[in-house]
Amino acid sequence: MDRDSVDVLLIGGRAGSGKTTVGWEVSARLAAAGVAHALVEGDLLGQVHPAPDGDPDRVGITERNLAAVWRAYAELGCRRLVYTRTVCVLPEYGDMVRRAVGVSEGSEASDASRVRLIRVLLTASDETATGRLVRRELGSRRDAELRTSALKAPMLDARAPSDTVRVATDGRTVVDVATDVVAATGWLGAR
Repeated sequence: MDRDSVDVLLIGGRAGSGKTTVGWEVSARLAAAGVAHALVEGDLLGQVHPAPDGDPDRVGITERNLAAVWRAYAELGCRRLVYTRTVCVLPEYGDMVRRAVGVSEGSEASDASRVRLIRVLLTASDETATGRLVRRELGSRRDAELRTSALKAPMLDARAPSDTVRVATDGRTVVDVATDVVAATGWLGAR
């Protein structure tokens, strides 16, 4: 891997597909193999209420926060990022990630061309996703999460670029799913 390049593993998928859990397992497997990387849960980077003026979907604030977090990791020499977020495999969000992590040390300008994206879309049937969400969502957001998960699954499948690796999570262990996700990166054996 070129010292100036950055590899970003984007793990997307509907709510209840296992993004966060798989992201943590991917990170654990990479760490055990001695592969330097950082893990960022993208959904948390836009958690500000109310939404900033002119940024109703909080994409701008997410990009700013990711750039700030990535800059700190890059200063430590990090060149690989595992990034989880529901819609991160979509082209417009890939572009946002490229801009955010393409900012090099000591520069305000982004060089998105030095960022390689590896897109993985985790899939789960309605039954599997609903079961996971019912167990996980115990508060007032449960019904909304169930509705948006059902809407986002077909949208993500239709709009994810053709180079997106799809990994089914139904009836599989987290370790098995993470094995497939890590294999998509080509990072094992890299340091």
